[in-house]
Amino acid sequence: MKILVTGSRGQLGSELLVLSASCPHHNFFFYDLPDLDITVQERVEALCTNYNIDVIVNCAAYTAVDKAEIDSATAYKVNSDGPAVLAACARDRHALLLHVSTDYVFDGTSNIPYRETDPVAPLGVYGRSKWEGEERIRAIAPSYMIFRTSWLYSVFGVNFVKTMLRLGADRPELSVVVDQIGTPTWAADLAAVLVSIIDRHDRDFSYGETFHYSNEGVASWYDFAQSVMELAGVSCQITPVESAQYPQIASRPLYSVLNKSAIKKDWGINIPYWRDSLKAMLQQLGAEKVA
Repeated sequence: MKILVTGSRGQLGSELLVLSASCPHHNFFFYDLPDLDITVQERVEALCTNYNIDVIVNCAAYTAVDKAEIDSATAYKVNSDGPAVLAACARDRHALLLHVSTDYVFDGTSNIPYRETDPVAPLGVYGRSKWEGEERIRAIAPSYMIFRTSWLYSVFGVNFVKTMLRLGADRPELSVVVDQIGTPTWAADLAAVLVSIIDRHDRDFSYGETFHYSNEGVASWYDFAQSVMELAGVSCQITPVESAQYPQIASRPLYSVLNKSAIKKDWGINIPYWRDSLKAMLQQLGAEKVA
């Protein structure tokens, strides 16, 4: 397969780059800004034509949740217009589009894990722009898979785990919200799932599916931070606070645990527990206290 990966310098794109070294049966082409703006149709079409692309993996996204409330035009351009351009290219080339979306399409009022068929109700610009991107893909691309994920982290880029390690090394105490519940997801695990699905992709079969993928288990951001400090051996006290004590520009869903039964059933995916994946990531980072 000839595979175009967009947003290749982000967390997920970087993990796919690492994984591509062990996939000699595929040809990967990795692109990010400034070499590829997914909203520029002519550039996307040229790349897909020149490389004879079979699969597009869209890891590009505007993920600054608070900033999106102020810069909504850019958020919609990247998260909605960009996927529409990629979907049109996938349609014209009879290619498969794999697109990464978010738990933020839900409002967090549920008390049971969200299924793919549950109604969406995004709280802010980020979630709305990602939902609009999903809908445009569904309207345009005959073959697509949308993967909603949550709380992504990696050894690459800026993320919660690395921020906690940095702050924990400098401060004796940190306050972290305890009333926002979800599941941390190691980008390396999601990258492996995407490659596994590409490996089994039937070029002559049309897909039109939405799946949920996160690591197994449930945590608050407080739990997540506690585990980071514990596994890394950092002596920083984590104090639980409520979201109201930590005001932010954009509202976050208070509960966004994703039900993964569909992807497990349809693709036979075995999903690691979030603390096990966190430990593996910290070992890669060289920050885990147990050898």
